[in-house]
Amino acid sequence: MNPLLYLLIVPTLTMLGIVLTKKLENVRVVAAIGMTAQLILSFALLFWFYKLRNDGNSDAFLFVSSTMWYDSFNIQLKFGVDGISLSMVILTAIVVFAGVFVSWKIEYRPKEFFISLILLATGVYGFFISLDLFTMFLFYELEVIPMYLLIGIWGSGRKEYGAMKLTLMIMAGSALLLVGLLGIYFNSAAGGRLTFDLTEIAKISIPYSVQVFFFPFIFIGFGVSGALFPFHTWSPDGHSSAPTAVSMLAAGVLMKLGAYGCFRVAICLLPEAAHSLAWIFIILTSMSVVYGAFGAIWQKDLKYINAYSSISHCGLVLFALLMLNETATTGAFLQMISHGLMTALFFAIIGMIYARTHTRMINEMGGLMKAIPFLSVMYVIAGLASLGLPGLSGFVAEMTIFVGSFQHTDTFYRVATIVVCSSIVITAVYILRVVGILFFGPMKRDTYLELKDAQWFEKLSGVTLIVFIAAIGLAPLWLSNLLHEPLTAIFQHLKI
Repeated sequence: MNPLLYLLIVPTLTMLGIVLTKKLENVRVVAAIGMTAQLILSFALLFWFYKLRNDGNSDAFLFVSSTMWYDSFNIQLKFGVDGISLSMVILTAIVVFAGVFVSWKIEYRPKEFFISLILLATGVYGFFISLDLFTMFLFYELEVIPMYLLIGIWGSGRKEYGAMKLTLMIMAGSALLLVGLLGIYFNSAAGGRLTFDLTEIAKISIPYSVQVFFFPFIFIGFGVSGALFPFHTWSPDGHSSAPTAVSMLAAGVLMKLGAYGCFRVAICLLPEAAHSLAWIFIILTSMSVVYGAFGAIWQKDLKYINAYSSISHCGLVLFALLMLNETATTGAFLQMISHGLMTALFFAIIGMIYARTHTRMINEMGGLMKAIPFLSVMYVIAGLASLGLPGLSGFVAEMTIFVGSFQHTDTFYRVATIVVCSSIVITAVYILRVVGILFFGPMKRDTYLELKDAQWFEKLSGVTLIVFIAAIGLAPLWLSNLLHEPLTAIFQHLKI
């Protein structure tokens, strides 16, 4: 059996175990065991992947298996991974593992909550390992319904509004995406059968006029999920309304589906159109970066601050991908993983603070370092990673992006890079401002001195994320080497 199928089997068995669990207090134990097994499995796949590469296996994708699903349209259940998709699988496993422990004390309908959360993660795993565009789209759509339920039922504040807005925006993007995918499908024959097989389509030279017409459909369709300006408006409302674990997964992983799809489908399959139309989306992504950073400055709600920060950081990912060179693209994927870890850490700690203070408004809190030092230090570490402190993952990712972007000789692209670089300063402003007010300012309420610091499951969740943030920041080569080989092959093939 293809070992990648276990990435779908383990969550399925975990959901079945939760359904069969009679005692509600044991539901979280089953979820924790299942997602711990999934995390171990993802790293086992990483070691196996490296072993196959070291043994001389030079195939573009490893662990490939294919089963015909719907012969009339040549739709296959085809799975496989390269270094890029495997890095996304590992990110997902880490964030979901942390999310389960953050949700350890959930009381309302815990069975339904954990089943929905794990179903959401299953769709993500399926998306990253799919090599058939139809099944990739199917898994992409799978995340919409559990996301709607998780926010609408277990969310807070304007949860119905946030859930509906997120769902409708993602579905609108999916409609555009479907048009683009069908456009590729009906131009994929090249003397043979029409196919959704991503690896086969990559070998075909799709006519330039077709590429130019369908590229915007695919890039915008996926870009909606990646908070591409001006289609980003679902992000602040959706994230602020979602329960903690869902905010972690939505910002940490689901926004990366958009960027991954933009690269794997739009850029890799339609390279000539990407080269011709990149300047348009460079403008939009630059606006995402700067607008998101400025938007975070003016927010008073901790979740809104992090949501706008995510728009800025994910805009930086799309910006780097559009530079169409290996260095910038390596930086983009490093940023995807770095941001996924640190924004999950942010949302985890915000949820922990809210559970204690019952507020997310920064002007209602202060001096928390005295009361909850462990949580405070974790938040500071997340903030330092976000503003790009050397030794943490954010510095490695952003420096690689900026170096790669400046490699572009066109004046327009270099000016855009300078504009985007300004986000570093803006990010430092809102991060240091929030840290100063929240943890080092005067204590706003005497009752805060009675707050209890992090419990064991909260520490486990936060420390897990911090360990990987530091692992990338201090020793990035293990990850950049994982990305280097597939990206080198892709850009040699694309010749753009």
